[in-house]
Amino acid sequence: MTCPKRMCLPMLLALATTATRPPWPRIPRNSLRFASKLPSEPKKRKHLSVVQPEKDDPPPDRWNYNSSSLIEGDAKPREELAAYPLVDANALEKCTAPPRQVKMLVRDWIEDSLYNPHYGYFPKQAVIFDTADTAFDFPALRNAVDFDEEVARRYAAYGADEHYGPGRQIWHTPTELFKPWYGIALAKCLVSEYLLKYFPYEDFIIYEIGAGNGTLAMNILDYLRSNHPEVYDRTRYNIIEISGSLVELQRKKLATVHPCVTVVHQSIFRWQKTEPAPCFVVAMEVIDNFAHDMVRYDLKTLQPMQALVTVDERGDFDMLYTPVTDPLIAAFLKLRTRLAHPPALPRLLRAAPSLLRAYSAFPFAPNLSQAEYLPTRLLTLLRTLRARFPRHRLLLSDFASVPDALPGHGAPVVQTRFRNTTVPVSTLLVAPGFFDIFFPTDFGRLRDMYEHVLAQPPEGAEGSYGGGAAGLGADYFSSYHPSTRRRPVPGVKSASGLPVGERKSAVFTHAQFLATYADLSRTRLKDGGNPMLDFYQNVKFLF
Repeated sequence: MTCPKRMCLPMLLALATTATRPPWPRIPRNSLRFASKLPSEPKKRKHLSVVQPEKDDPPPDRWNYNSSSLIEGDAKPREELAAYPLVDANALEKCTAPPRQVKMLVRDWIEDSLYNPHYGYFPKQAVIFDTADTAFDFPALRNAVDFDEEVARRYAAYGADEHYGPGRQIWHTPTELFKPWYGIALAKCLVSEYLLKYFPYEDFIIYEIGAGNGTLAMNILDYLRSNHPEVYDRTRYNIIEISGSLVELQRKKLATVHPCVTVVHQSIFRWQKTEPAPCFVVAMEVIDNFAHDMVRYDLKTLQPMQALVTVDERGDFDMLYTPVTDPLIAAFLKLRTRLAHPPALPRLLRAAPSLLRAYSAFPFAPNLSQAEYLPTRLLTLLRTLRARFPRHRLLLSDFASVPDALPGHGAPVVQTRFRNTTVPVSTLLVAPGFFDIFFPTDFGRLRDMYEHVLAQPPEGAEGSYGGGAAGLGADYFSSYHPSTRRRPVPGVKSASGLPVGERKSAVFTHAQFLATYADLSRTRLKDGGNPMLDFYQNVKFLF
């Protein structure tokens, strides 16, 4: 049974706009516009003029919120849209309302919609389902139907949405549904690795990215205090949290119970402190909300075109496509080529230029391919882990597939909650802050990319790029190195004094991981079913 993280149910198409605007938000897929070139970006972004709507200035009554070039009189000239200043999510953090007369990359559009501190989805709308201090009594439930009814009953305790428009965005995680047993399974995984490799020579250092309600941290630390007091005494638990409201919740919940917890209110993408000691980085249900970029391929040249979201003076959305100039998109495409990960194009079109020419010559044939979403922010995370946590071990879990996704390769689900129902919509161009946007992850490609990034020599290291053997690793001249292990980090030795490379990460299904580390008897129902195994079949682990 596939159980998505968000238990929010679909809304009317009208909510792809704001509550004050009527429906029909979709842009026909093949009508999106081409900008022949990207206007030069202002040299000093701090001087960009971002137009924000006046609170007392209602938007004009227009039936088509997202413009379409197929509708006469509705579309703005592409030159006017392309002339808007290019902004990013960092520049928009000071905006108290969604900006107008700007353009931005898709990743900045998503990041601003989800994380803007004034109107973003997570700071203002999202509520994580919490069973409070009462865990489910799994052995007392007859079957999965009883479990679903119990979950629904606890959802009802949050109350009904009483107003017209988007309601509270309530979604749940396996940590909350199966606490404390899910968190204990992760604790067993981490502590077994620590006892095997580092105890008693190193402290047990954990960094959790995006800790939600703090439940996972609580379950892990409670388990360590009860079952491994000698490890608990050496534990340092660090939470890196972008949401201000969740930071306060985590501090209130954890500080007095577990003094070893430190909560840092910061985005992981701005993390500058280097952790030289061995540590564990935990990212549970986090990377699905990492912003992606979008590209489409010119079907005459197969060159990728980066997508830009434009917002005009009325708050209407459109998209432009320009040749790739963004350094992060270019770096991702280059890395993908190096790893032999093909683009989202039919193999025959890539292999036979004559077929491509014939295809593009058909009447009404699109000039651009279907959209492909690139996990560029995920690449930024991997670079941060390599640079700031050189001796880390990553434990990561998230969706490998999602239902109700938008058209396109690696496309997200865009959904909101309307009148107590979760409603997926069919466009990315939605009112900022009212919609959850989450992506699937190709775990095979993630593992390849992760191991490749970690294998790169440290920037600026002596000998890293041909300057001698010092930067090549202790076993550079060895005739054999196990393919399942990483190259030793120069200057880093094990407790035995020998340089030993870490075991490479592996991908596990949700059920495989829990069958290894969880006490499944604690979540088994009367009929023998086990929702902790049966749910979340679209989730995988990287460890």
